[in-house]
Amino acid sequence: MIKYIATLAPLSLIACSQGNEPPPEAAPQDQFWAALSSHCDKAYNGALVSSDEADADMQGAEMVMHVRTCDDDTITVPFHIKQTGEEWNRSRTWVFTRTENGIRLKHDHRHEDGKSDDVTMYGGDTADAGTATKQDFPVDPFSIDMFKREGLDVSVTNIWSVSVDPAGTDNAQYVYHLQRSTERGAPEDRNFRVVFDLTNPVGAPPAPWGFGTDTNPPAEE
Repeated sequence: MIKYIATLAPLSLIACSQGNEPPPEAAPQDQFWAALSSHCDKAYNGALVSSDEADADMQGAEMVMHVRTCDDDTITVPFHIKQTGEEWNRSRTWVFTRTENGIRLKHDHRHEDGKSDDVTMYGGDTADAGTATKQDFPVDPFSIDMFKREGLDVSVTNIWSVSVDPAGTDNAQYVYHLQRSTERGAPEDRNFRVVFDLTNPVGAPPAPWGFGTDTNPPAEE
């Protein structure tokens, strides 16, 4: 972890002074981290753009992401959804963490009373350097074990991808993508993709369930 703190602190200063753009010689994951960090404290509207039948009830739903907390080691991004005729669902938070070998993505799922869902803190670590704007997170052993325990064997080949453009970029977007495929052993293909417009910030939503007004990151498994 120390080596990332050492490289990321200067990147943060450069991002503030040069339009959130780290130097081109920076490692791709450092550039990705700086790009996501450049949106800290901002919220953005988004929408489902994929068309899997499994997500039919999310078609047309209101969606807001909020880059709520940022430091050298952890970034939390609550993902709020309001389906037609329902109240806002504030159960989901994407948690990005720097590790010794890359970046980790976890999904913190809570109930409205703040208690953790039975299926929570799943995700994975980057397996390669990725790019300055896109990182892939193959499912990790912890998540595979949990999915099997909870009867979600269809999820054991999941790969999550996140793309993000730095603040100030023309047509900037944040894209969250879940994929699984029969080629990798899944019983059927899966494609869930949401896109957020990073050029037009909106008002920050309330805290995600379980966090009230605190700014502490969700607990790791």
